[in-house]
Amino acid sequence: MTGPVAAGGPTTTGSDARRPRRRRLPGARVLADGSVVYWWGEILLMGIFYLVYSAIRNSNEGDVATAFRNARAIIDVQEFLGIHFEQRVQDLALGVKPVIIAANYFYGSFHFVVTIGVMVFLFVRWPDDYPLWRNVLAVTTALALIGFTFWPLMPPRLLPASYGYVDTLARYPTFWSFNSGAVSRISNQYAAMPSVHCAWALWCACVLVPRLRRRWTRSLAVLYPVCTVVAIVLTGNHFVLDAVGGFLTLLIGFVLARRFTRSGRGPRPSPAPA
Repeated sequence: MTGPVAAGGPTTTGSDARRPRRRRLPGARVLADGSVVYWWGEILLMGIFYLVYSAIRNSNEGDVATAFRNARAIIDVQEFLGIHFEQRVQDLALGVKPVIIAANYFYGSFHFVVTIGVMVFLFVRWPDDYPLWRNVLAVTTALALIGFTFWPLMPPRLLPASYGYVDTLARYPTFWSFNSGAVSRISNQYAAMPSVHCAWALWCACVLVPRLRRRWTRSLAVLYPVCTVVAIVLTGNHFVLDAVGGFLTLLIGFVLARRFTRSGRGPRPSPAPA
């Protein structure tokens, strides 16, 4: 029922009268449940988050002896499981220089480029799903700090020469190397367990596969985390179990994010009565 309306005035339903008028800032994206996200706010939020993450990650490097001892423990477990093959695989790939250089660029570039691209894709094409998967990525990345802080791990490329590994990023030309002056001073060399590269790659696949229409694009999405595992092994940056740790961390991050994420998942507002 509507109240009296002055002659010539706008007609207002009871539902419209009770609904508060919210002023939104520019760049708003209204979700189906009425939640609002701002593209510039997301950029600012992610930028701050990554700066804090990097600061914590790089300030807890751990000592060399502990990192080496943990690497030996990983090797022992992998040998027991029959999956300690990183050095043999890398040795085979070193005979094909273009493969190693491609792995270097893949490892150093795709990690950020693909992940950012998938976030933009979600925000633009699947905005209702964006808050959940943004939180999954954030929680997963934050959880990785626990491993970096309490279990520093020496990656294969930093093991003594007797182990047979090669630091391919240092030997072959790439945009950057962990051994370059600036990077070596600010990067935590022992932040290896879990592999954030692998966690982020699987995150990208989980987001893309159900939302891509063409079979070949879905196939590329599935192959992306597989290629990431290959790249971390060929470049000597991780053990296979680091990848497993990254995948498990993503699973935990997904479970936790689902428990507290509300935006985009709430009840849809009922349409106003005619």
